Amino acid sequence: MNYILFDGTVRNALLPFTFTRPVADIRIGILTIREKWEKYLGSTTTTLTEEYLSVKYPMVEMEENVMINASFLPNEILSELVKNLEKNQAIFKGDEVVAFYTNETQDEVDFDSYEIIEFNQECLTVEHTWEIFAKNDAAIREDFDLITEDRTSQPIPKSVNVIAPENIFIEEGAKLEYVTLNASTGPIYIGKNSEIMEGSVIRGPFALCEEAQVKLATKVYGATTVGPHSRIGGEVNNSVLMGYSNKGHDGFLGNSVLGEWCNIGADSNNSNLKNNYEEVKLWSYESENFAKTGLQFCGLMMGDHSKCGINTMFNTGTVVGVSTNIFGSGFPRNFVPSFSWGGASGFTTYMTNKAFQTAKIVMSRRHVDFTEEDAKILEHVFEETKKYRKE
Repeated sequence: MNYILFDGTVRNALLPFTFTRPVADIRIGILTIREKWEKYLGSTTTTLTEEYLSVKYPMVEMEENVMINASFLPNEILSELVKNLEKNQAIFKGDEVVAFYTNETQDEVDFDSYEIIEFNQECLTVEHTWEIFAKNDAAIREDFDLITEDRTSQPIPKSVNVIAPENIFIEEGAKLEYVTLNASTGPIYIGKNSEIMEGSVIRGPFALCEEAQVKLATKVYGATTVGPHSRIGGEVNNSVLMGYSNKGHDGFLGNSVLGEWCNIGADSNNSNLKNNYEEVKLWSYESENFAKTGLQFCGLMMGDHSKCGINTMFNTGTVVGVSTNIFGSGFPRNFVPSFSWGGASGFTTYMTNKAFQTAKIVMSRRHVDFTEEDAKILEHVFEETKKYRKE
């Protein structure tokens, strides 16, 4: 069967992360949503997403297809339902379509003519940016079971101070000595060729993905994912770095999400709790205003290719767009539009030629090419977000 993941109704609620990727390629837990579905289905997937993303993330349509709403994270029960879908059948959870069977001759899908299968079981969903960190605890646990089933971990080095070793899985090539791992509070996954440097103290659930690194004497409080080729240091709590991003120095990052190719300068900090302990509001690209999150703890949402200088301070519930460059003293405002250059004293436009030049240098350090496709995606984001910048 041909499986296609589509963005669904939540795409705008997941900006700025979905400016540069489909919903399916958001990382939560150990794996991206796409990687989860492909493991459960035993099949590759393609994507139905925004037109400007479709060159990099193409859709392959065949005579018969199953369309899957990427905001739903798979589990064993749901994935079996999806694999057993037949013609003119659709799976719904409440009013939201989860998956449906279609063919290439159908111009439109009329669910009134479909047999509706109600999915009443529990499953994780990602419908808002803050849910990426808020549901990361549960997502790590599910991915850990999925990835490690019927597999044997590499041995834990003798110098490691360990609690609940049965909840720790170490992949081939990982390096760790003289660190403390406490997996009594949740599983700890240490990916292929990753490294945890000496003196670090980590409390699960925690995921260190392939080629990622924990710097010397880092403190991690759990429910944290360090995506592939990322670096963390200092103090980190309940945060997700999707991949290729660095928070390599002292400073606090909590209840936050960083996209790819981000860099947090030394001694930078984010607030994750308001002084008056009130509910945190975040900038919403849907309402173009600040919206309630229902959370007391909520930190920084930073889109791809954004950077901040040393000693940067982020207020509680700050949203930073794509390709921003933040520096200087004081707190920048709680919503920094894409392609902004500056800080608390004000912003100018970060022009694409300069942004692309930086992206090429940064990506080449990880032996990744900045492609023409990447440039066109960022050019589209630049134009789409003009209205938020004071030109």
